[in-house]
Amino acid sequence: MSRDVVQVKINDLSQFAKTLRSELQDPPSHLELLGMVARAAGYRNFQHLRAVNAPVPQTDDKKVAQAARYFDAAGRMERWPQKTSVQYLCVWVIWAQLPPRTAMSERQISTRINTLTAFRDAARIRRTMIEMRIFTRELDGSNYMRVEQPMPPEAQALLAEVQSRM
Repeated sequence: MSRDVVQVKINDLSQFAKTLRSELQDPPSHLELLGMVARAAGYRNFQHLRAVNAPVPQTDDKKVAQAARYFDAAGRMERWPQKTSVQYLCVWVIWAQLPPRTAMSERQISTRINTLTAFRDAARIRRTMIEMRIFTRELDGSNYMRVEQPMPPEAQALLAEVQSRM
């Protein structure tokens, strides 16, 4: 005789564990019970369950569309946005197109930025990347280097939009 699969959706695992614990004769601690439930569900531990089921960050499509207007069909940034939040979003696209783990002089980084923009204000973009802490530079300005880190979801969506136009 085959077994029927019954699925259970648990909105709050912590509350579920507390309720289950109150029903047991010699209950384990709350954290131990969370670990047991997670292992019974096929995860290594509770942290693994949380990591696998972490909420997917949502993108603000309106903000992405607003920032996409600052890029031309060739993927170059045409003008500098007024709003700081849009500036930061647009700068991520330029950051993504700069070489990782490569020290560059001010002239080299400016040349690369100027090929990615139409308005030729590399100094403003360099300063913004330093301010955002996605770029570092020596105190004397001799070496610039991209700081490796994950892009925010909106920046990833904007980069995908800009690249799809090219």
